[in-house]
Amino acid sequence: MNKDTNHNNKYEKAKNERKKYVENILRSKSSKKVIVAGPGTGKTFLFKDVLEKKDNTLTLTFIKALVEDLSLELCGLSDVKTLHGFACSKLGKAKESIEIFPKLTKVIKKDAEILIEKDIDFKKIFDNKEDDNEYIDFYRERKDYYGNYYGFSDIVYAVVKYFEEDHNQIPQYDQIVVDEFQDFNLLEVSLIELLSQKSPILIVGDDDQAIYYFKDADPKYIRQKHSQKEKDYKSFPLPFCSRCTRVIVEAVNDIINSANKNGFFSDRIPKPYKYFDDEEKDIISEKYSKIIYSQQYANQIPWFLENQISEIAQNLKRKFYVLVICPTRIQCNQVAEALIKKGFNNIEYKEKQDENVTLLDGVKLLLKNDKCNLGWRIVCEILLESKDFKSFLKKTHQNKSTKIYELIDENCKAEVKKMIKVLKKCQKDKDITEGDLDILKRIGINPYEIAKDFLKDELDFDLSGKSNPERKKIPIKITTIQGSKGLSGDYVFITYFDDQYFIKSKDKNEISDKDIRNFIVVLTRAREKVSLISSQKREPTFLTWINEERIETI
Repeated sequence: MNKDTNHNNKYEKAKNERKKYVENILRSKSSKKVIVAGPGTGKTFLFKDVLEKKDNTLTLTFIKALVEDLSLELCGLSDVKTLHGFACSKLGKAKESIEIFPKLTKVIKKDAEILIEKDIDFKKIFDNKEDDNEYIDFYRERKDYYGNYYGFSDIVYAVVKYFEEDHNQIPQYDQIVVDEFQDFNLLEVSLIELLSQKSPILIVGDDDQAIYYFKDADPKYIRQKHSQKEKDYKSFPLPFCSRCTRVIVEAVNDIINSANKNGFFSDRIPKPYKYFDDEEKDIISEKYSKIIYSQQYANQIPWFLENQISEIAQNLKRKFYVLVICPTRIQCNQVAEALIKKGFNNIEYKEKQDENVTLLDGVKLLLKNDKCNLGWRIVCEILLESKDFKSFLKKTHQNKSTKIYELIDENCKAEVKKMIKVLKKCQKDKDITEGDLDILKRIGINPYEIAKDFLKDELDFDLSGKSNPERKKIPIKITTIQGSKGLSGDYVFITYFDDQYFIKSKDKNEISDKDIRNFIVVLTRAREKVSLISSQKREPTFLTWINEERIETI
């Protein structure tokens, strides 16, 4: 009886202690709050409490996957948008129509190379809010020539300038919530600062999880908000992790302590990160009291995953979710294909959209508007000889009223019209001919690959009885380190866990804060068990940063 009473007291005490942290946030009269919240510490639950009983609210993040999840969790409580989605909605009210073409900065970058012979990173200019940059006018002229299209960065820049020029246009809300603030860049921070002039704002983030440095994001912005120097913002911690098991939380603290001892994380926000005592979680924590480590040759990793996942299915006898994390997209693709061949059919892996501007991009624009300047500009770069393309592009620069469609010869027009006609057939589910298949391949769509993928499921039967039907429906998501942000799984496998991939510098003794943060993010995706799988004989550096008592080698 005493044992049961002590257990109940422990869990009740944990709930009350967590509740105090949340109530401190809710009771604060400050209109500007910054919450430092580690992985799995219940941000969404906090959002619900903050947004409850408020009519006009807005939740912002820059990760599309998080928008989808938050929209479901906060349904009826808040309007959830990406930053560019929010910018599009506000500018759309001020202008006739707005459309997003994500690769616009790449198109105009190429224009600048040809028209003014300059190699300009326009995305970097916008992300860093370089208002005085001499090339912004060139970008604006080309963008206007292409119609009402914006890219992701320039539409956020446009709405920031719109609000700066007329503060009356800044919308007012009962509450604004901003998620993943540690991965915001200067432009995005500027937008939040403008919005905070008229609305109460709650910013949530964790500098230990800042991994989107490729977009000029910097954790210094959340550190500044947390700092005592920033008088406007009241700072609060959210320390209790209810997602991960005890051993994972302890391992994260090992990594942070090791980082500090080795001279890293000098600017880090000091924050508690604690395991949340919960009866169900304690059972899982006791069952999975170790982090698994295994060395496998690269070509054996799918075999290892097959055995581990099949063993979980046999022992668990209930639905569970698997997350496989690979350092590179090529590795993701290889692992996905190998697991599919082994009979795992419920695999979600989306290769990142081609970052280069493609013929399909242009034809899709022309499908909506067959006179679209941007669409014709894209298809002509690919279909025409380089000298012909450069020649007509210069004409559009000299005379802004010239329509590209008017400059194209009839042969090129005819070829593109055939492409549009075939896509329309596909759009309307009409029969296509053998010749249409060749046109689809020309555009960049391989109908044979599509048919093969479709037939995999249609022809998936085994009369021998030797198949493993239990693995067909196991949900497996495969992603990169950056792609894992915002995701979680019951069982997480971190593959290619080697210094070659987890320490970016060529000199593997030169560890960076970014490398450490990447490892913390992937480690904390697991709700039940995490496995580290290296592909090389050398012991990974980060493995030595975790107390060896927490590791089980298999």
